[in-house]
Amino acid sequence: MGMTFWQAVLAVTLGAVILEIVAIAIGIAGMREGLSTTVLARWSGFGRHGSGLVGIVIAVCLLGWFGVQSAVLGQGMASLLGGPAWVWAIVGGLAITAIVVPGFLGMAWTAWITVPAFLALAGWAVVVELGKQPLGELIASAPPGPALSLAQGATLVAGGFIVGAVISPDMCRFNKSAADVVKQTIIGITLGEYVLALVGVLLAHALRTGDVVAIVTTTSGVVGTIVLVAATTKTNDWNLYAASLGVTSALHTAFAIKARRAVVTIVLGVVGTALAALGIADHLVDFLILLGVMIPPIAGIMVAEYYVVRTWRPVLDESRESGALPASAPGWVPAALVIWLVAAAVGHYVTVGIPALNALLAAFILYAIAGRLGLTGSTQRSLLADRD
Repeated sequence: MGMTFWQAVLAVTLGAVILEIVAIAIGIAGMREGLSTTVLARWSGFGRHGSGLVGIVIAVCLLGWFGVQSAVLGQGMASLLGGPAWVWAIVGGLAITAIVVPGFLGMAWTAWITVPAFLALAGWAVVVELGKQPLGELIASAPPGPALSLAQGATLVAGGFIVGAVISPDMCRFNKSAADVVKQTIIGITLGEYVLALVGVLLAHALRTGDVVAIVTTTSGVVGTIVLVAATTKTNDWNLYAASLGVTSALHTAFAIKARRAVVTIVLGVVGTALAALGIADHLVDFLILLGVMIPPIAGIMVAEYYVVRTWRPVLDESRESGALPASAPGWVPAALVIWLVAAAVGHYVTVGIPALNALLAAFILYAIAGRLGLTGSTQRSLLADRD
């Protein structure tokens, strides 16, 4: 609402490029090694113990958002069908948990159903609503809401999905080639940002509101609301899936516990659903946004280590040929932990530019310098008995 159409195009372009570069760079690393984000982090800058902290941060952040979105889903269902919102939050949260427990199979079937339906709804909404007034007028119209700068707009785009870009190895580790990672990332982000985001800009200008639920209800009524709830379900299952991987890795790192991902998913799903039903999740948003500033530096450090510094690449290259994890991993990498905190502070306190990008670049540059100075070694090596 706060930008003209062409300003929004530029903001989407900047944000999407940031997301695609991050997701492709770290996604290819995950594909090459066949490892999730938190396991890959052991040999990509953080060490065995540091990767446990990475897993905890990612898990807490995503589990919190799982609770927030489950609460929103409950409110949407309550407005549609009536009844207490907390009951619908429980139903929705447990339904998403059931989808995630089987892993990719359940999530893939959900995507095949909800994503085409949502795209069809978006197309229908455009035809119906935008047909009421000339498209040229909407493209040329002034912003109907408070003005946003280009940096703020790009921040909304990049910051809104930066966690998804950082955890791309969780999805890309099953791909067969780097080309698959590139195609998956570019097509997904291009459709998500250029098509849906810009359609949203036009609809916001046409209806003079930024409320997504109001836009969907106005343009397509009950059917649109149902599809919107289904699409929210599809978005939220990735929150729970990646959180379960983070906790699984953290348990193995800290306590040498080989927990099953399905069991961890059920436990986290119940906890996140309880947060939504009790309304606690609503009070976590500010904390989650603050925690989200800590995510981009993770990608900056991992990309710098894997592609530039390469302290531990020989170990990964050797083990990849045998199809197993390296026999040992670095323990603590103090330089990475310090750089992580410094870069997060840069993202939080530096107000010029795009905060997520500031934090990411600060981490990348500082770690590359630290590697050049020989400061990226570990305090010890930790033996690994088996593959995660």
